[in-house]
Amino acid sequence: MSKQEEQRHILSLIVDNEPGVLARIAGLFSGRGFNIESLCVAETIDPKVSRITLVTRGNMAIIEQIKKQLNKLINVIKVRDFTGTPCVQRELLLIRVKAEPDKRAEILRMVDIFRARVVDVGSSSYTIEVTGDEGKVTAFLNLLRPMGIQEVARTGAIAMARDSSKEVKNGKH
Repeated sequence: MSKQEEQRHILSLIVDNEPGVLARIAGLFSGRGFNIESLCVAETIDPKVSRITLVTRGNMAIIEQIKKQLNKLINVIKVRDFTGTPCVQRELLLIRVKAEPDKRAEILRMVDIFRARVVDVGSSSYTIEVTGDEGKVTAFLNLLRPMGIQEVARTGAIAMARDSSKEVKNGKH
């Protein structure tokens, strides 16, 4: 891959859990014309610290510039780019789909195949929860499109580094 090729990057930031930190980070991106494709923020096990997972696109030079600028922010403790490193990545999708009586069995089969869950049943719709990597979530969304999607809420990526020990877990390294 050449240095000029844009690729998707998942950045994980450990930051102080204080008002204004997220605004400063978002301002850094918008002020330099960088787009944030998805953003997820939550407190860590330490209530004084939050993890921000954001997805952006750019070539390596742009991503290096973004990381340097993020590291200059006083409330940023650590910046990590998961691109090309072993990590566990997941998204959450809540989707309300039209569930006409003649389509319900088909929808439930798709839910079963994708290991999703029906979390709410209405008189004319199902609300379904599915988690997985971006490809799985997108594939599920595309399969339900012909049924009549009424509403979608999607988290975007969250990610953590894989355990770096050499120990084999669940048949995987």
